[in-house]
Amino acid sequence: MTLKQRIAAGEALFGTFLKTPAPMLVEVLATAGIDLLCLDAEHAPFDRAAIDACIHAARAAHLPVIVRTQTAAHEHILNALDCGADGVLLPHIRSAAEAQAAARAAHYGPGGRGYAGSSRAAGYGLSGMADHRTASAARTVVIAQIEDIEALADIDAIAAVDGIDALFVGRIDLTVALEANSPDDPAVLAAVDRILAAGTATGRPVGMFVPRNADVAQWREKGATLFLQGSDHGFLRAGAAAARIACGM
Repeated sequence: MTLKQRIAAGEALFGTFLKTPAPMLVEVLATAGIDLLCLDAEHAPFDRAAIDACIHAARAAHLPVIVRTQTAAHEHILNALDCGADGVLLPHIRSAAEAQAAARAAHYGPGGRGYAGSSRAAGYGLSGMADHRTASAARTVVIAQIEDIEALADIDAIAAVDGIDALFVGRIDLTVALEANSPDDPAVLAAVDRILAAGTATGRPVGMFVPRNADVAQWREKGATLFLQGSDHGFLRAGAAAARIACGM
């Protein structure tokens, strides 16, 4: 099954963020049994060449890969998908209109994704236009990240937008947007519940990052199915700290 099919089926999926633009780390993480990898081009220094190299490594390792783009601008979506990403995680989707524009930008059609048959996604010219457009429509995942007060006000309409495959809760930015002091603030938790309810009502899968891995089970019970937990930075730090402690140092 493709990543798009697994998300649509509500399969429980576990992935992580890559913050270091290094193909070797993609290869390492591909051996960890994760379901997908998200290249964080929003908050880490991924230029187009780095995105291309890391997607190449992920595809070679048969690891589904999505890109959290810098913005939901057409050119950022186009870059990730032409390089061969399975999909995009789009930050700061604040309204149904923005969700519709982003979904259109990720797919071919009027006002949508620009076509190039020479890209990795199109097999460097081996796929004909019709075949590539069909394959792209069947494979491309579009995930709307919900992390703003404006998005909460329009969440039912966002969740209902055709072409949005899943919602993703940006809990930390929601904490900031709601002027709370903790992601466990009741207002933040209520916002997460509201997003989950919108997803359930429209049959739209919901994913999230949660601050503590132990909380994943709780949110799975509430209906979340896609979790991007931690990052290569966090794993490096935790591993080094654990080794120091294990050595009694």
